[in-house]
Amino acid sequence: MVTSQPTLRIRGTVLVGPEEVRDELWVVDGRVSFTAPVGIAARDVRTVSGWVLPGLVDAHCHVGLDAGGAVDRPTAQEQIIADRAAGALLLRDAGSPADTRWVDDRDDLPRLVRAGRHIARPRRYIRNYAAEVSPDGLVAEVVTQAGRGDGWVKLVGDWIDRGVGDLAPCWPADAAKAAIDAAHAAGARVTAHCFAEDSLADLVEAGIDCIEHATGLTEDTIPLFAARGVAIVPTLVNIATFEGIARGAEEKFPAYARHMRALHARRYDTVRAAHDAGIPIYVGTDAGGSLPHGLVAAEVAELRRAGLPAQAALSAATWSARAWLGHPALTEGAPADLVVYPADPRADVGVLAAPDLIVLRGHPVAR
Repeated sequence: MVTSQPTLRIRGTVLVGPEEVRDELWVVDGRVSFTAPVGIAARDVRTVSGWVLPGLVDAHCHVGLDAGGAVDRPTAQEQIIADRAAGALLLRDAGSPADTRWVDDRDDLPRLVRAGRHIARPRRYIRNYAAEVSPDGLVAEVVTQAGRGDGWVKLVGDWIDRGVGDLAPCWPADAAKAAIDAAHAAGARVTAHCFAEDSLADLVEAGIDCIEHATGLTEDTIPLFAARGVAIVPTLVNIATFEGIARGAEEKFPAYARHMRALHARRYDTVRAAHDAGIPIYVGTDAGGSLPHGLVAAEVAELRRAGLPAQAALSAATWSARAWLGHPALTEGAPADLVVYPADPRADVGVLAAPDLIVLRGHPVAR
């Protein structure tokens, strides 16, 4: 794969953290340094200028998955390369039936943090996606998926119940608590897909760590999330598809269609209220199901439209997201995963859509 380690000098504005800015960064032997190296000839140094951020994070995507289920390795590779080209160099795979361990052997691909396979009730999720179990089998499946993941397990917390014609919780509260306890005992955090309102309080009371989408947050559950420190990954670029989902379902399931439209209509208010309450928010695109990969800049822009300050929207894709997933940002000696932009992303997050330079593990990435 990668054989040589170029020395880079990056001058300009290095956004080390939300409040820490430096004017220079070096990449030496693939790692970040804030000290000029000794004994390297000027002709052997590549110098670039710009605004520097840590490699972006997509905290909810699906590598190895498309609308029909697991995809082959070449297709999965195309997906993760699309994320890399967008500057997303750390990915949390929020559920995939594909075996993507081969990614770990590739120094030229983003780091992948897996959540195993989705865990769902039988016939209560997308076909070919999930490990489907009844409530009495949930604990055992959570332990299995904790073994497949990298410190995360993903539940399907709610989905349409065709018997009632609307979104409904998938798990009894006692089953969810037992499963979350088992995951924690196995060293894994737990997240759950939740569109609607009704499953949220039970999952938070059961000790869940994160909720994906979280469109069902209300003035009753937002304080509960804030008090327990439960994170959300809003995936607003995916929530934009709710109108199409509602349109396709309204003839057979009118209540579900109305519900999806209502969740969509208040999406920005929901995210802004969550931020104002202090709920941790991270960037995720939900790419890999029906959406293409490489949408991280679009999701940051959506958080801004929801009313998050630029600094908070950027942090949700960089500093705080990396800390949450246990990976360093621009710290001395850290692997050099970074992106250089032609203008200040704090002034306009739209800059994220057009990076000048992407550096992965110390190597400039051809795009």
